[in-house]
Amino acid sequence: MAKALATKNAVSERMRSIRRVLWIVLFLNLAVAAAKYVYGAMSGSASMQADGIHSVFDSAGNVVGLVGIAIASRPADEGHPYGHAKFETYASLLIGVLLLLAAFEVGSSAVGKLMSGVYTAEVTPISFVVMVGTLAVNLGVTTYERRCAKRLKSEVLAADANHTLSDALVSIGVIIGLAAVALGFPVADPVMALVVTVAILATAYDVFKHALATLSDRARIPEEDLHAVAVSVPGVQDAHHIRTRGTEGEVYADLHVLVAPEMTVGEAHELSERVEAAIEQRFPNVIEVLVHIEPNDGHED
Repeated sequence: MAKALATKNAVSERMRSIRRVLWIVLFLNLAVAAAKYVYGAMSGSASMQADGIHSVFDSAGNVVGLVGIAIASRPADEGHPYGHAKFETYASLLIGVLLLLAAFEVGSSAVGKLMSGVYTAEVTPISFVVMVGTLAVNLGVTTYERRCAKRLKSEVLAADANHTLSDALVSIGVIIGLAAVALGFPVADPVMALVVTVAILATAYDVFKHALATLSDRARIPEEDLHAVAVSVPGVQDAHHIRTRGTEGEVYADLHVLVAPEMTVGEAHELSERVEAAIEQRFPNVIEVLVHIEPNDGHED
């Protein structure tokens, strides 16, 4: 009971920490989006407006993440005996869909300007001040969110951090485009907006790739690493049929351990608990371990 309560408290604290990060990043993304889009509209810069739209979808992604985490933090119930952790993954997938919509919006606007041959961007010193300032914020947010994603093993934060990084790279492209416009090449503005589109699509691909890894039950911990921990427990003679699945932050593991045939049921039960404790201590993101005891009598099961 104490072990289950400790695991529940650890999961709850992880979810609270993720929500706190998402709220901070949401407000920063909204500020960045407003600065870029409003000034882009005032100056007629397609690439600045595109970058602003990208940042708006960053904010929408934060909202999706908050909703997903709210559902994922619910405890296990009769309908979801393994809990709701995968709703964090579903939130990541929805962020990917939002990115595809953003790519369409940005790309269609850029293509329209290229086909019409009408370039309206006006570059002023304030344009560069806005872009460099928002770039600095994006880089800071990316660094902060990546560190939190790694520490909390959060798919939503990792996806959002990659999204924010792409926003920073896009901002660099916009700055280059504005410089080209100032030098007398107005077509550079919609061209850089197309670069923005490619960056968004690349980010969407990365988000989908990581989310599908969880939904396809990809192994989360190398089999040999779990094997090494299991056989290090006194009484365990070998281990096989080792499997892991789940999200990066909440991993489920199961394995078969081979023991001396003469071991009693009570001794085997105590040994299985020691194996579980050893694995959970070595891998804090493992929240449940299922150990199947087998006699090491030469049979294979």
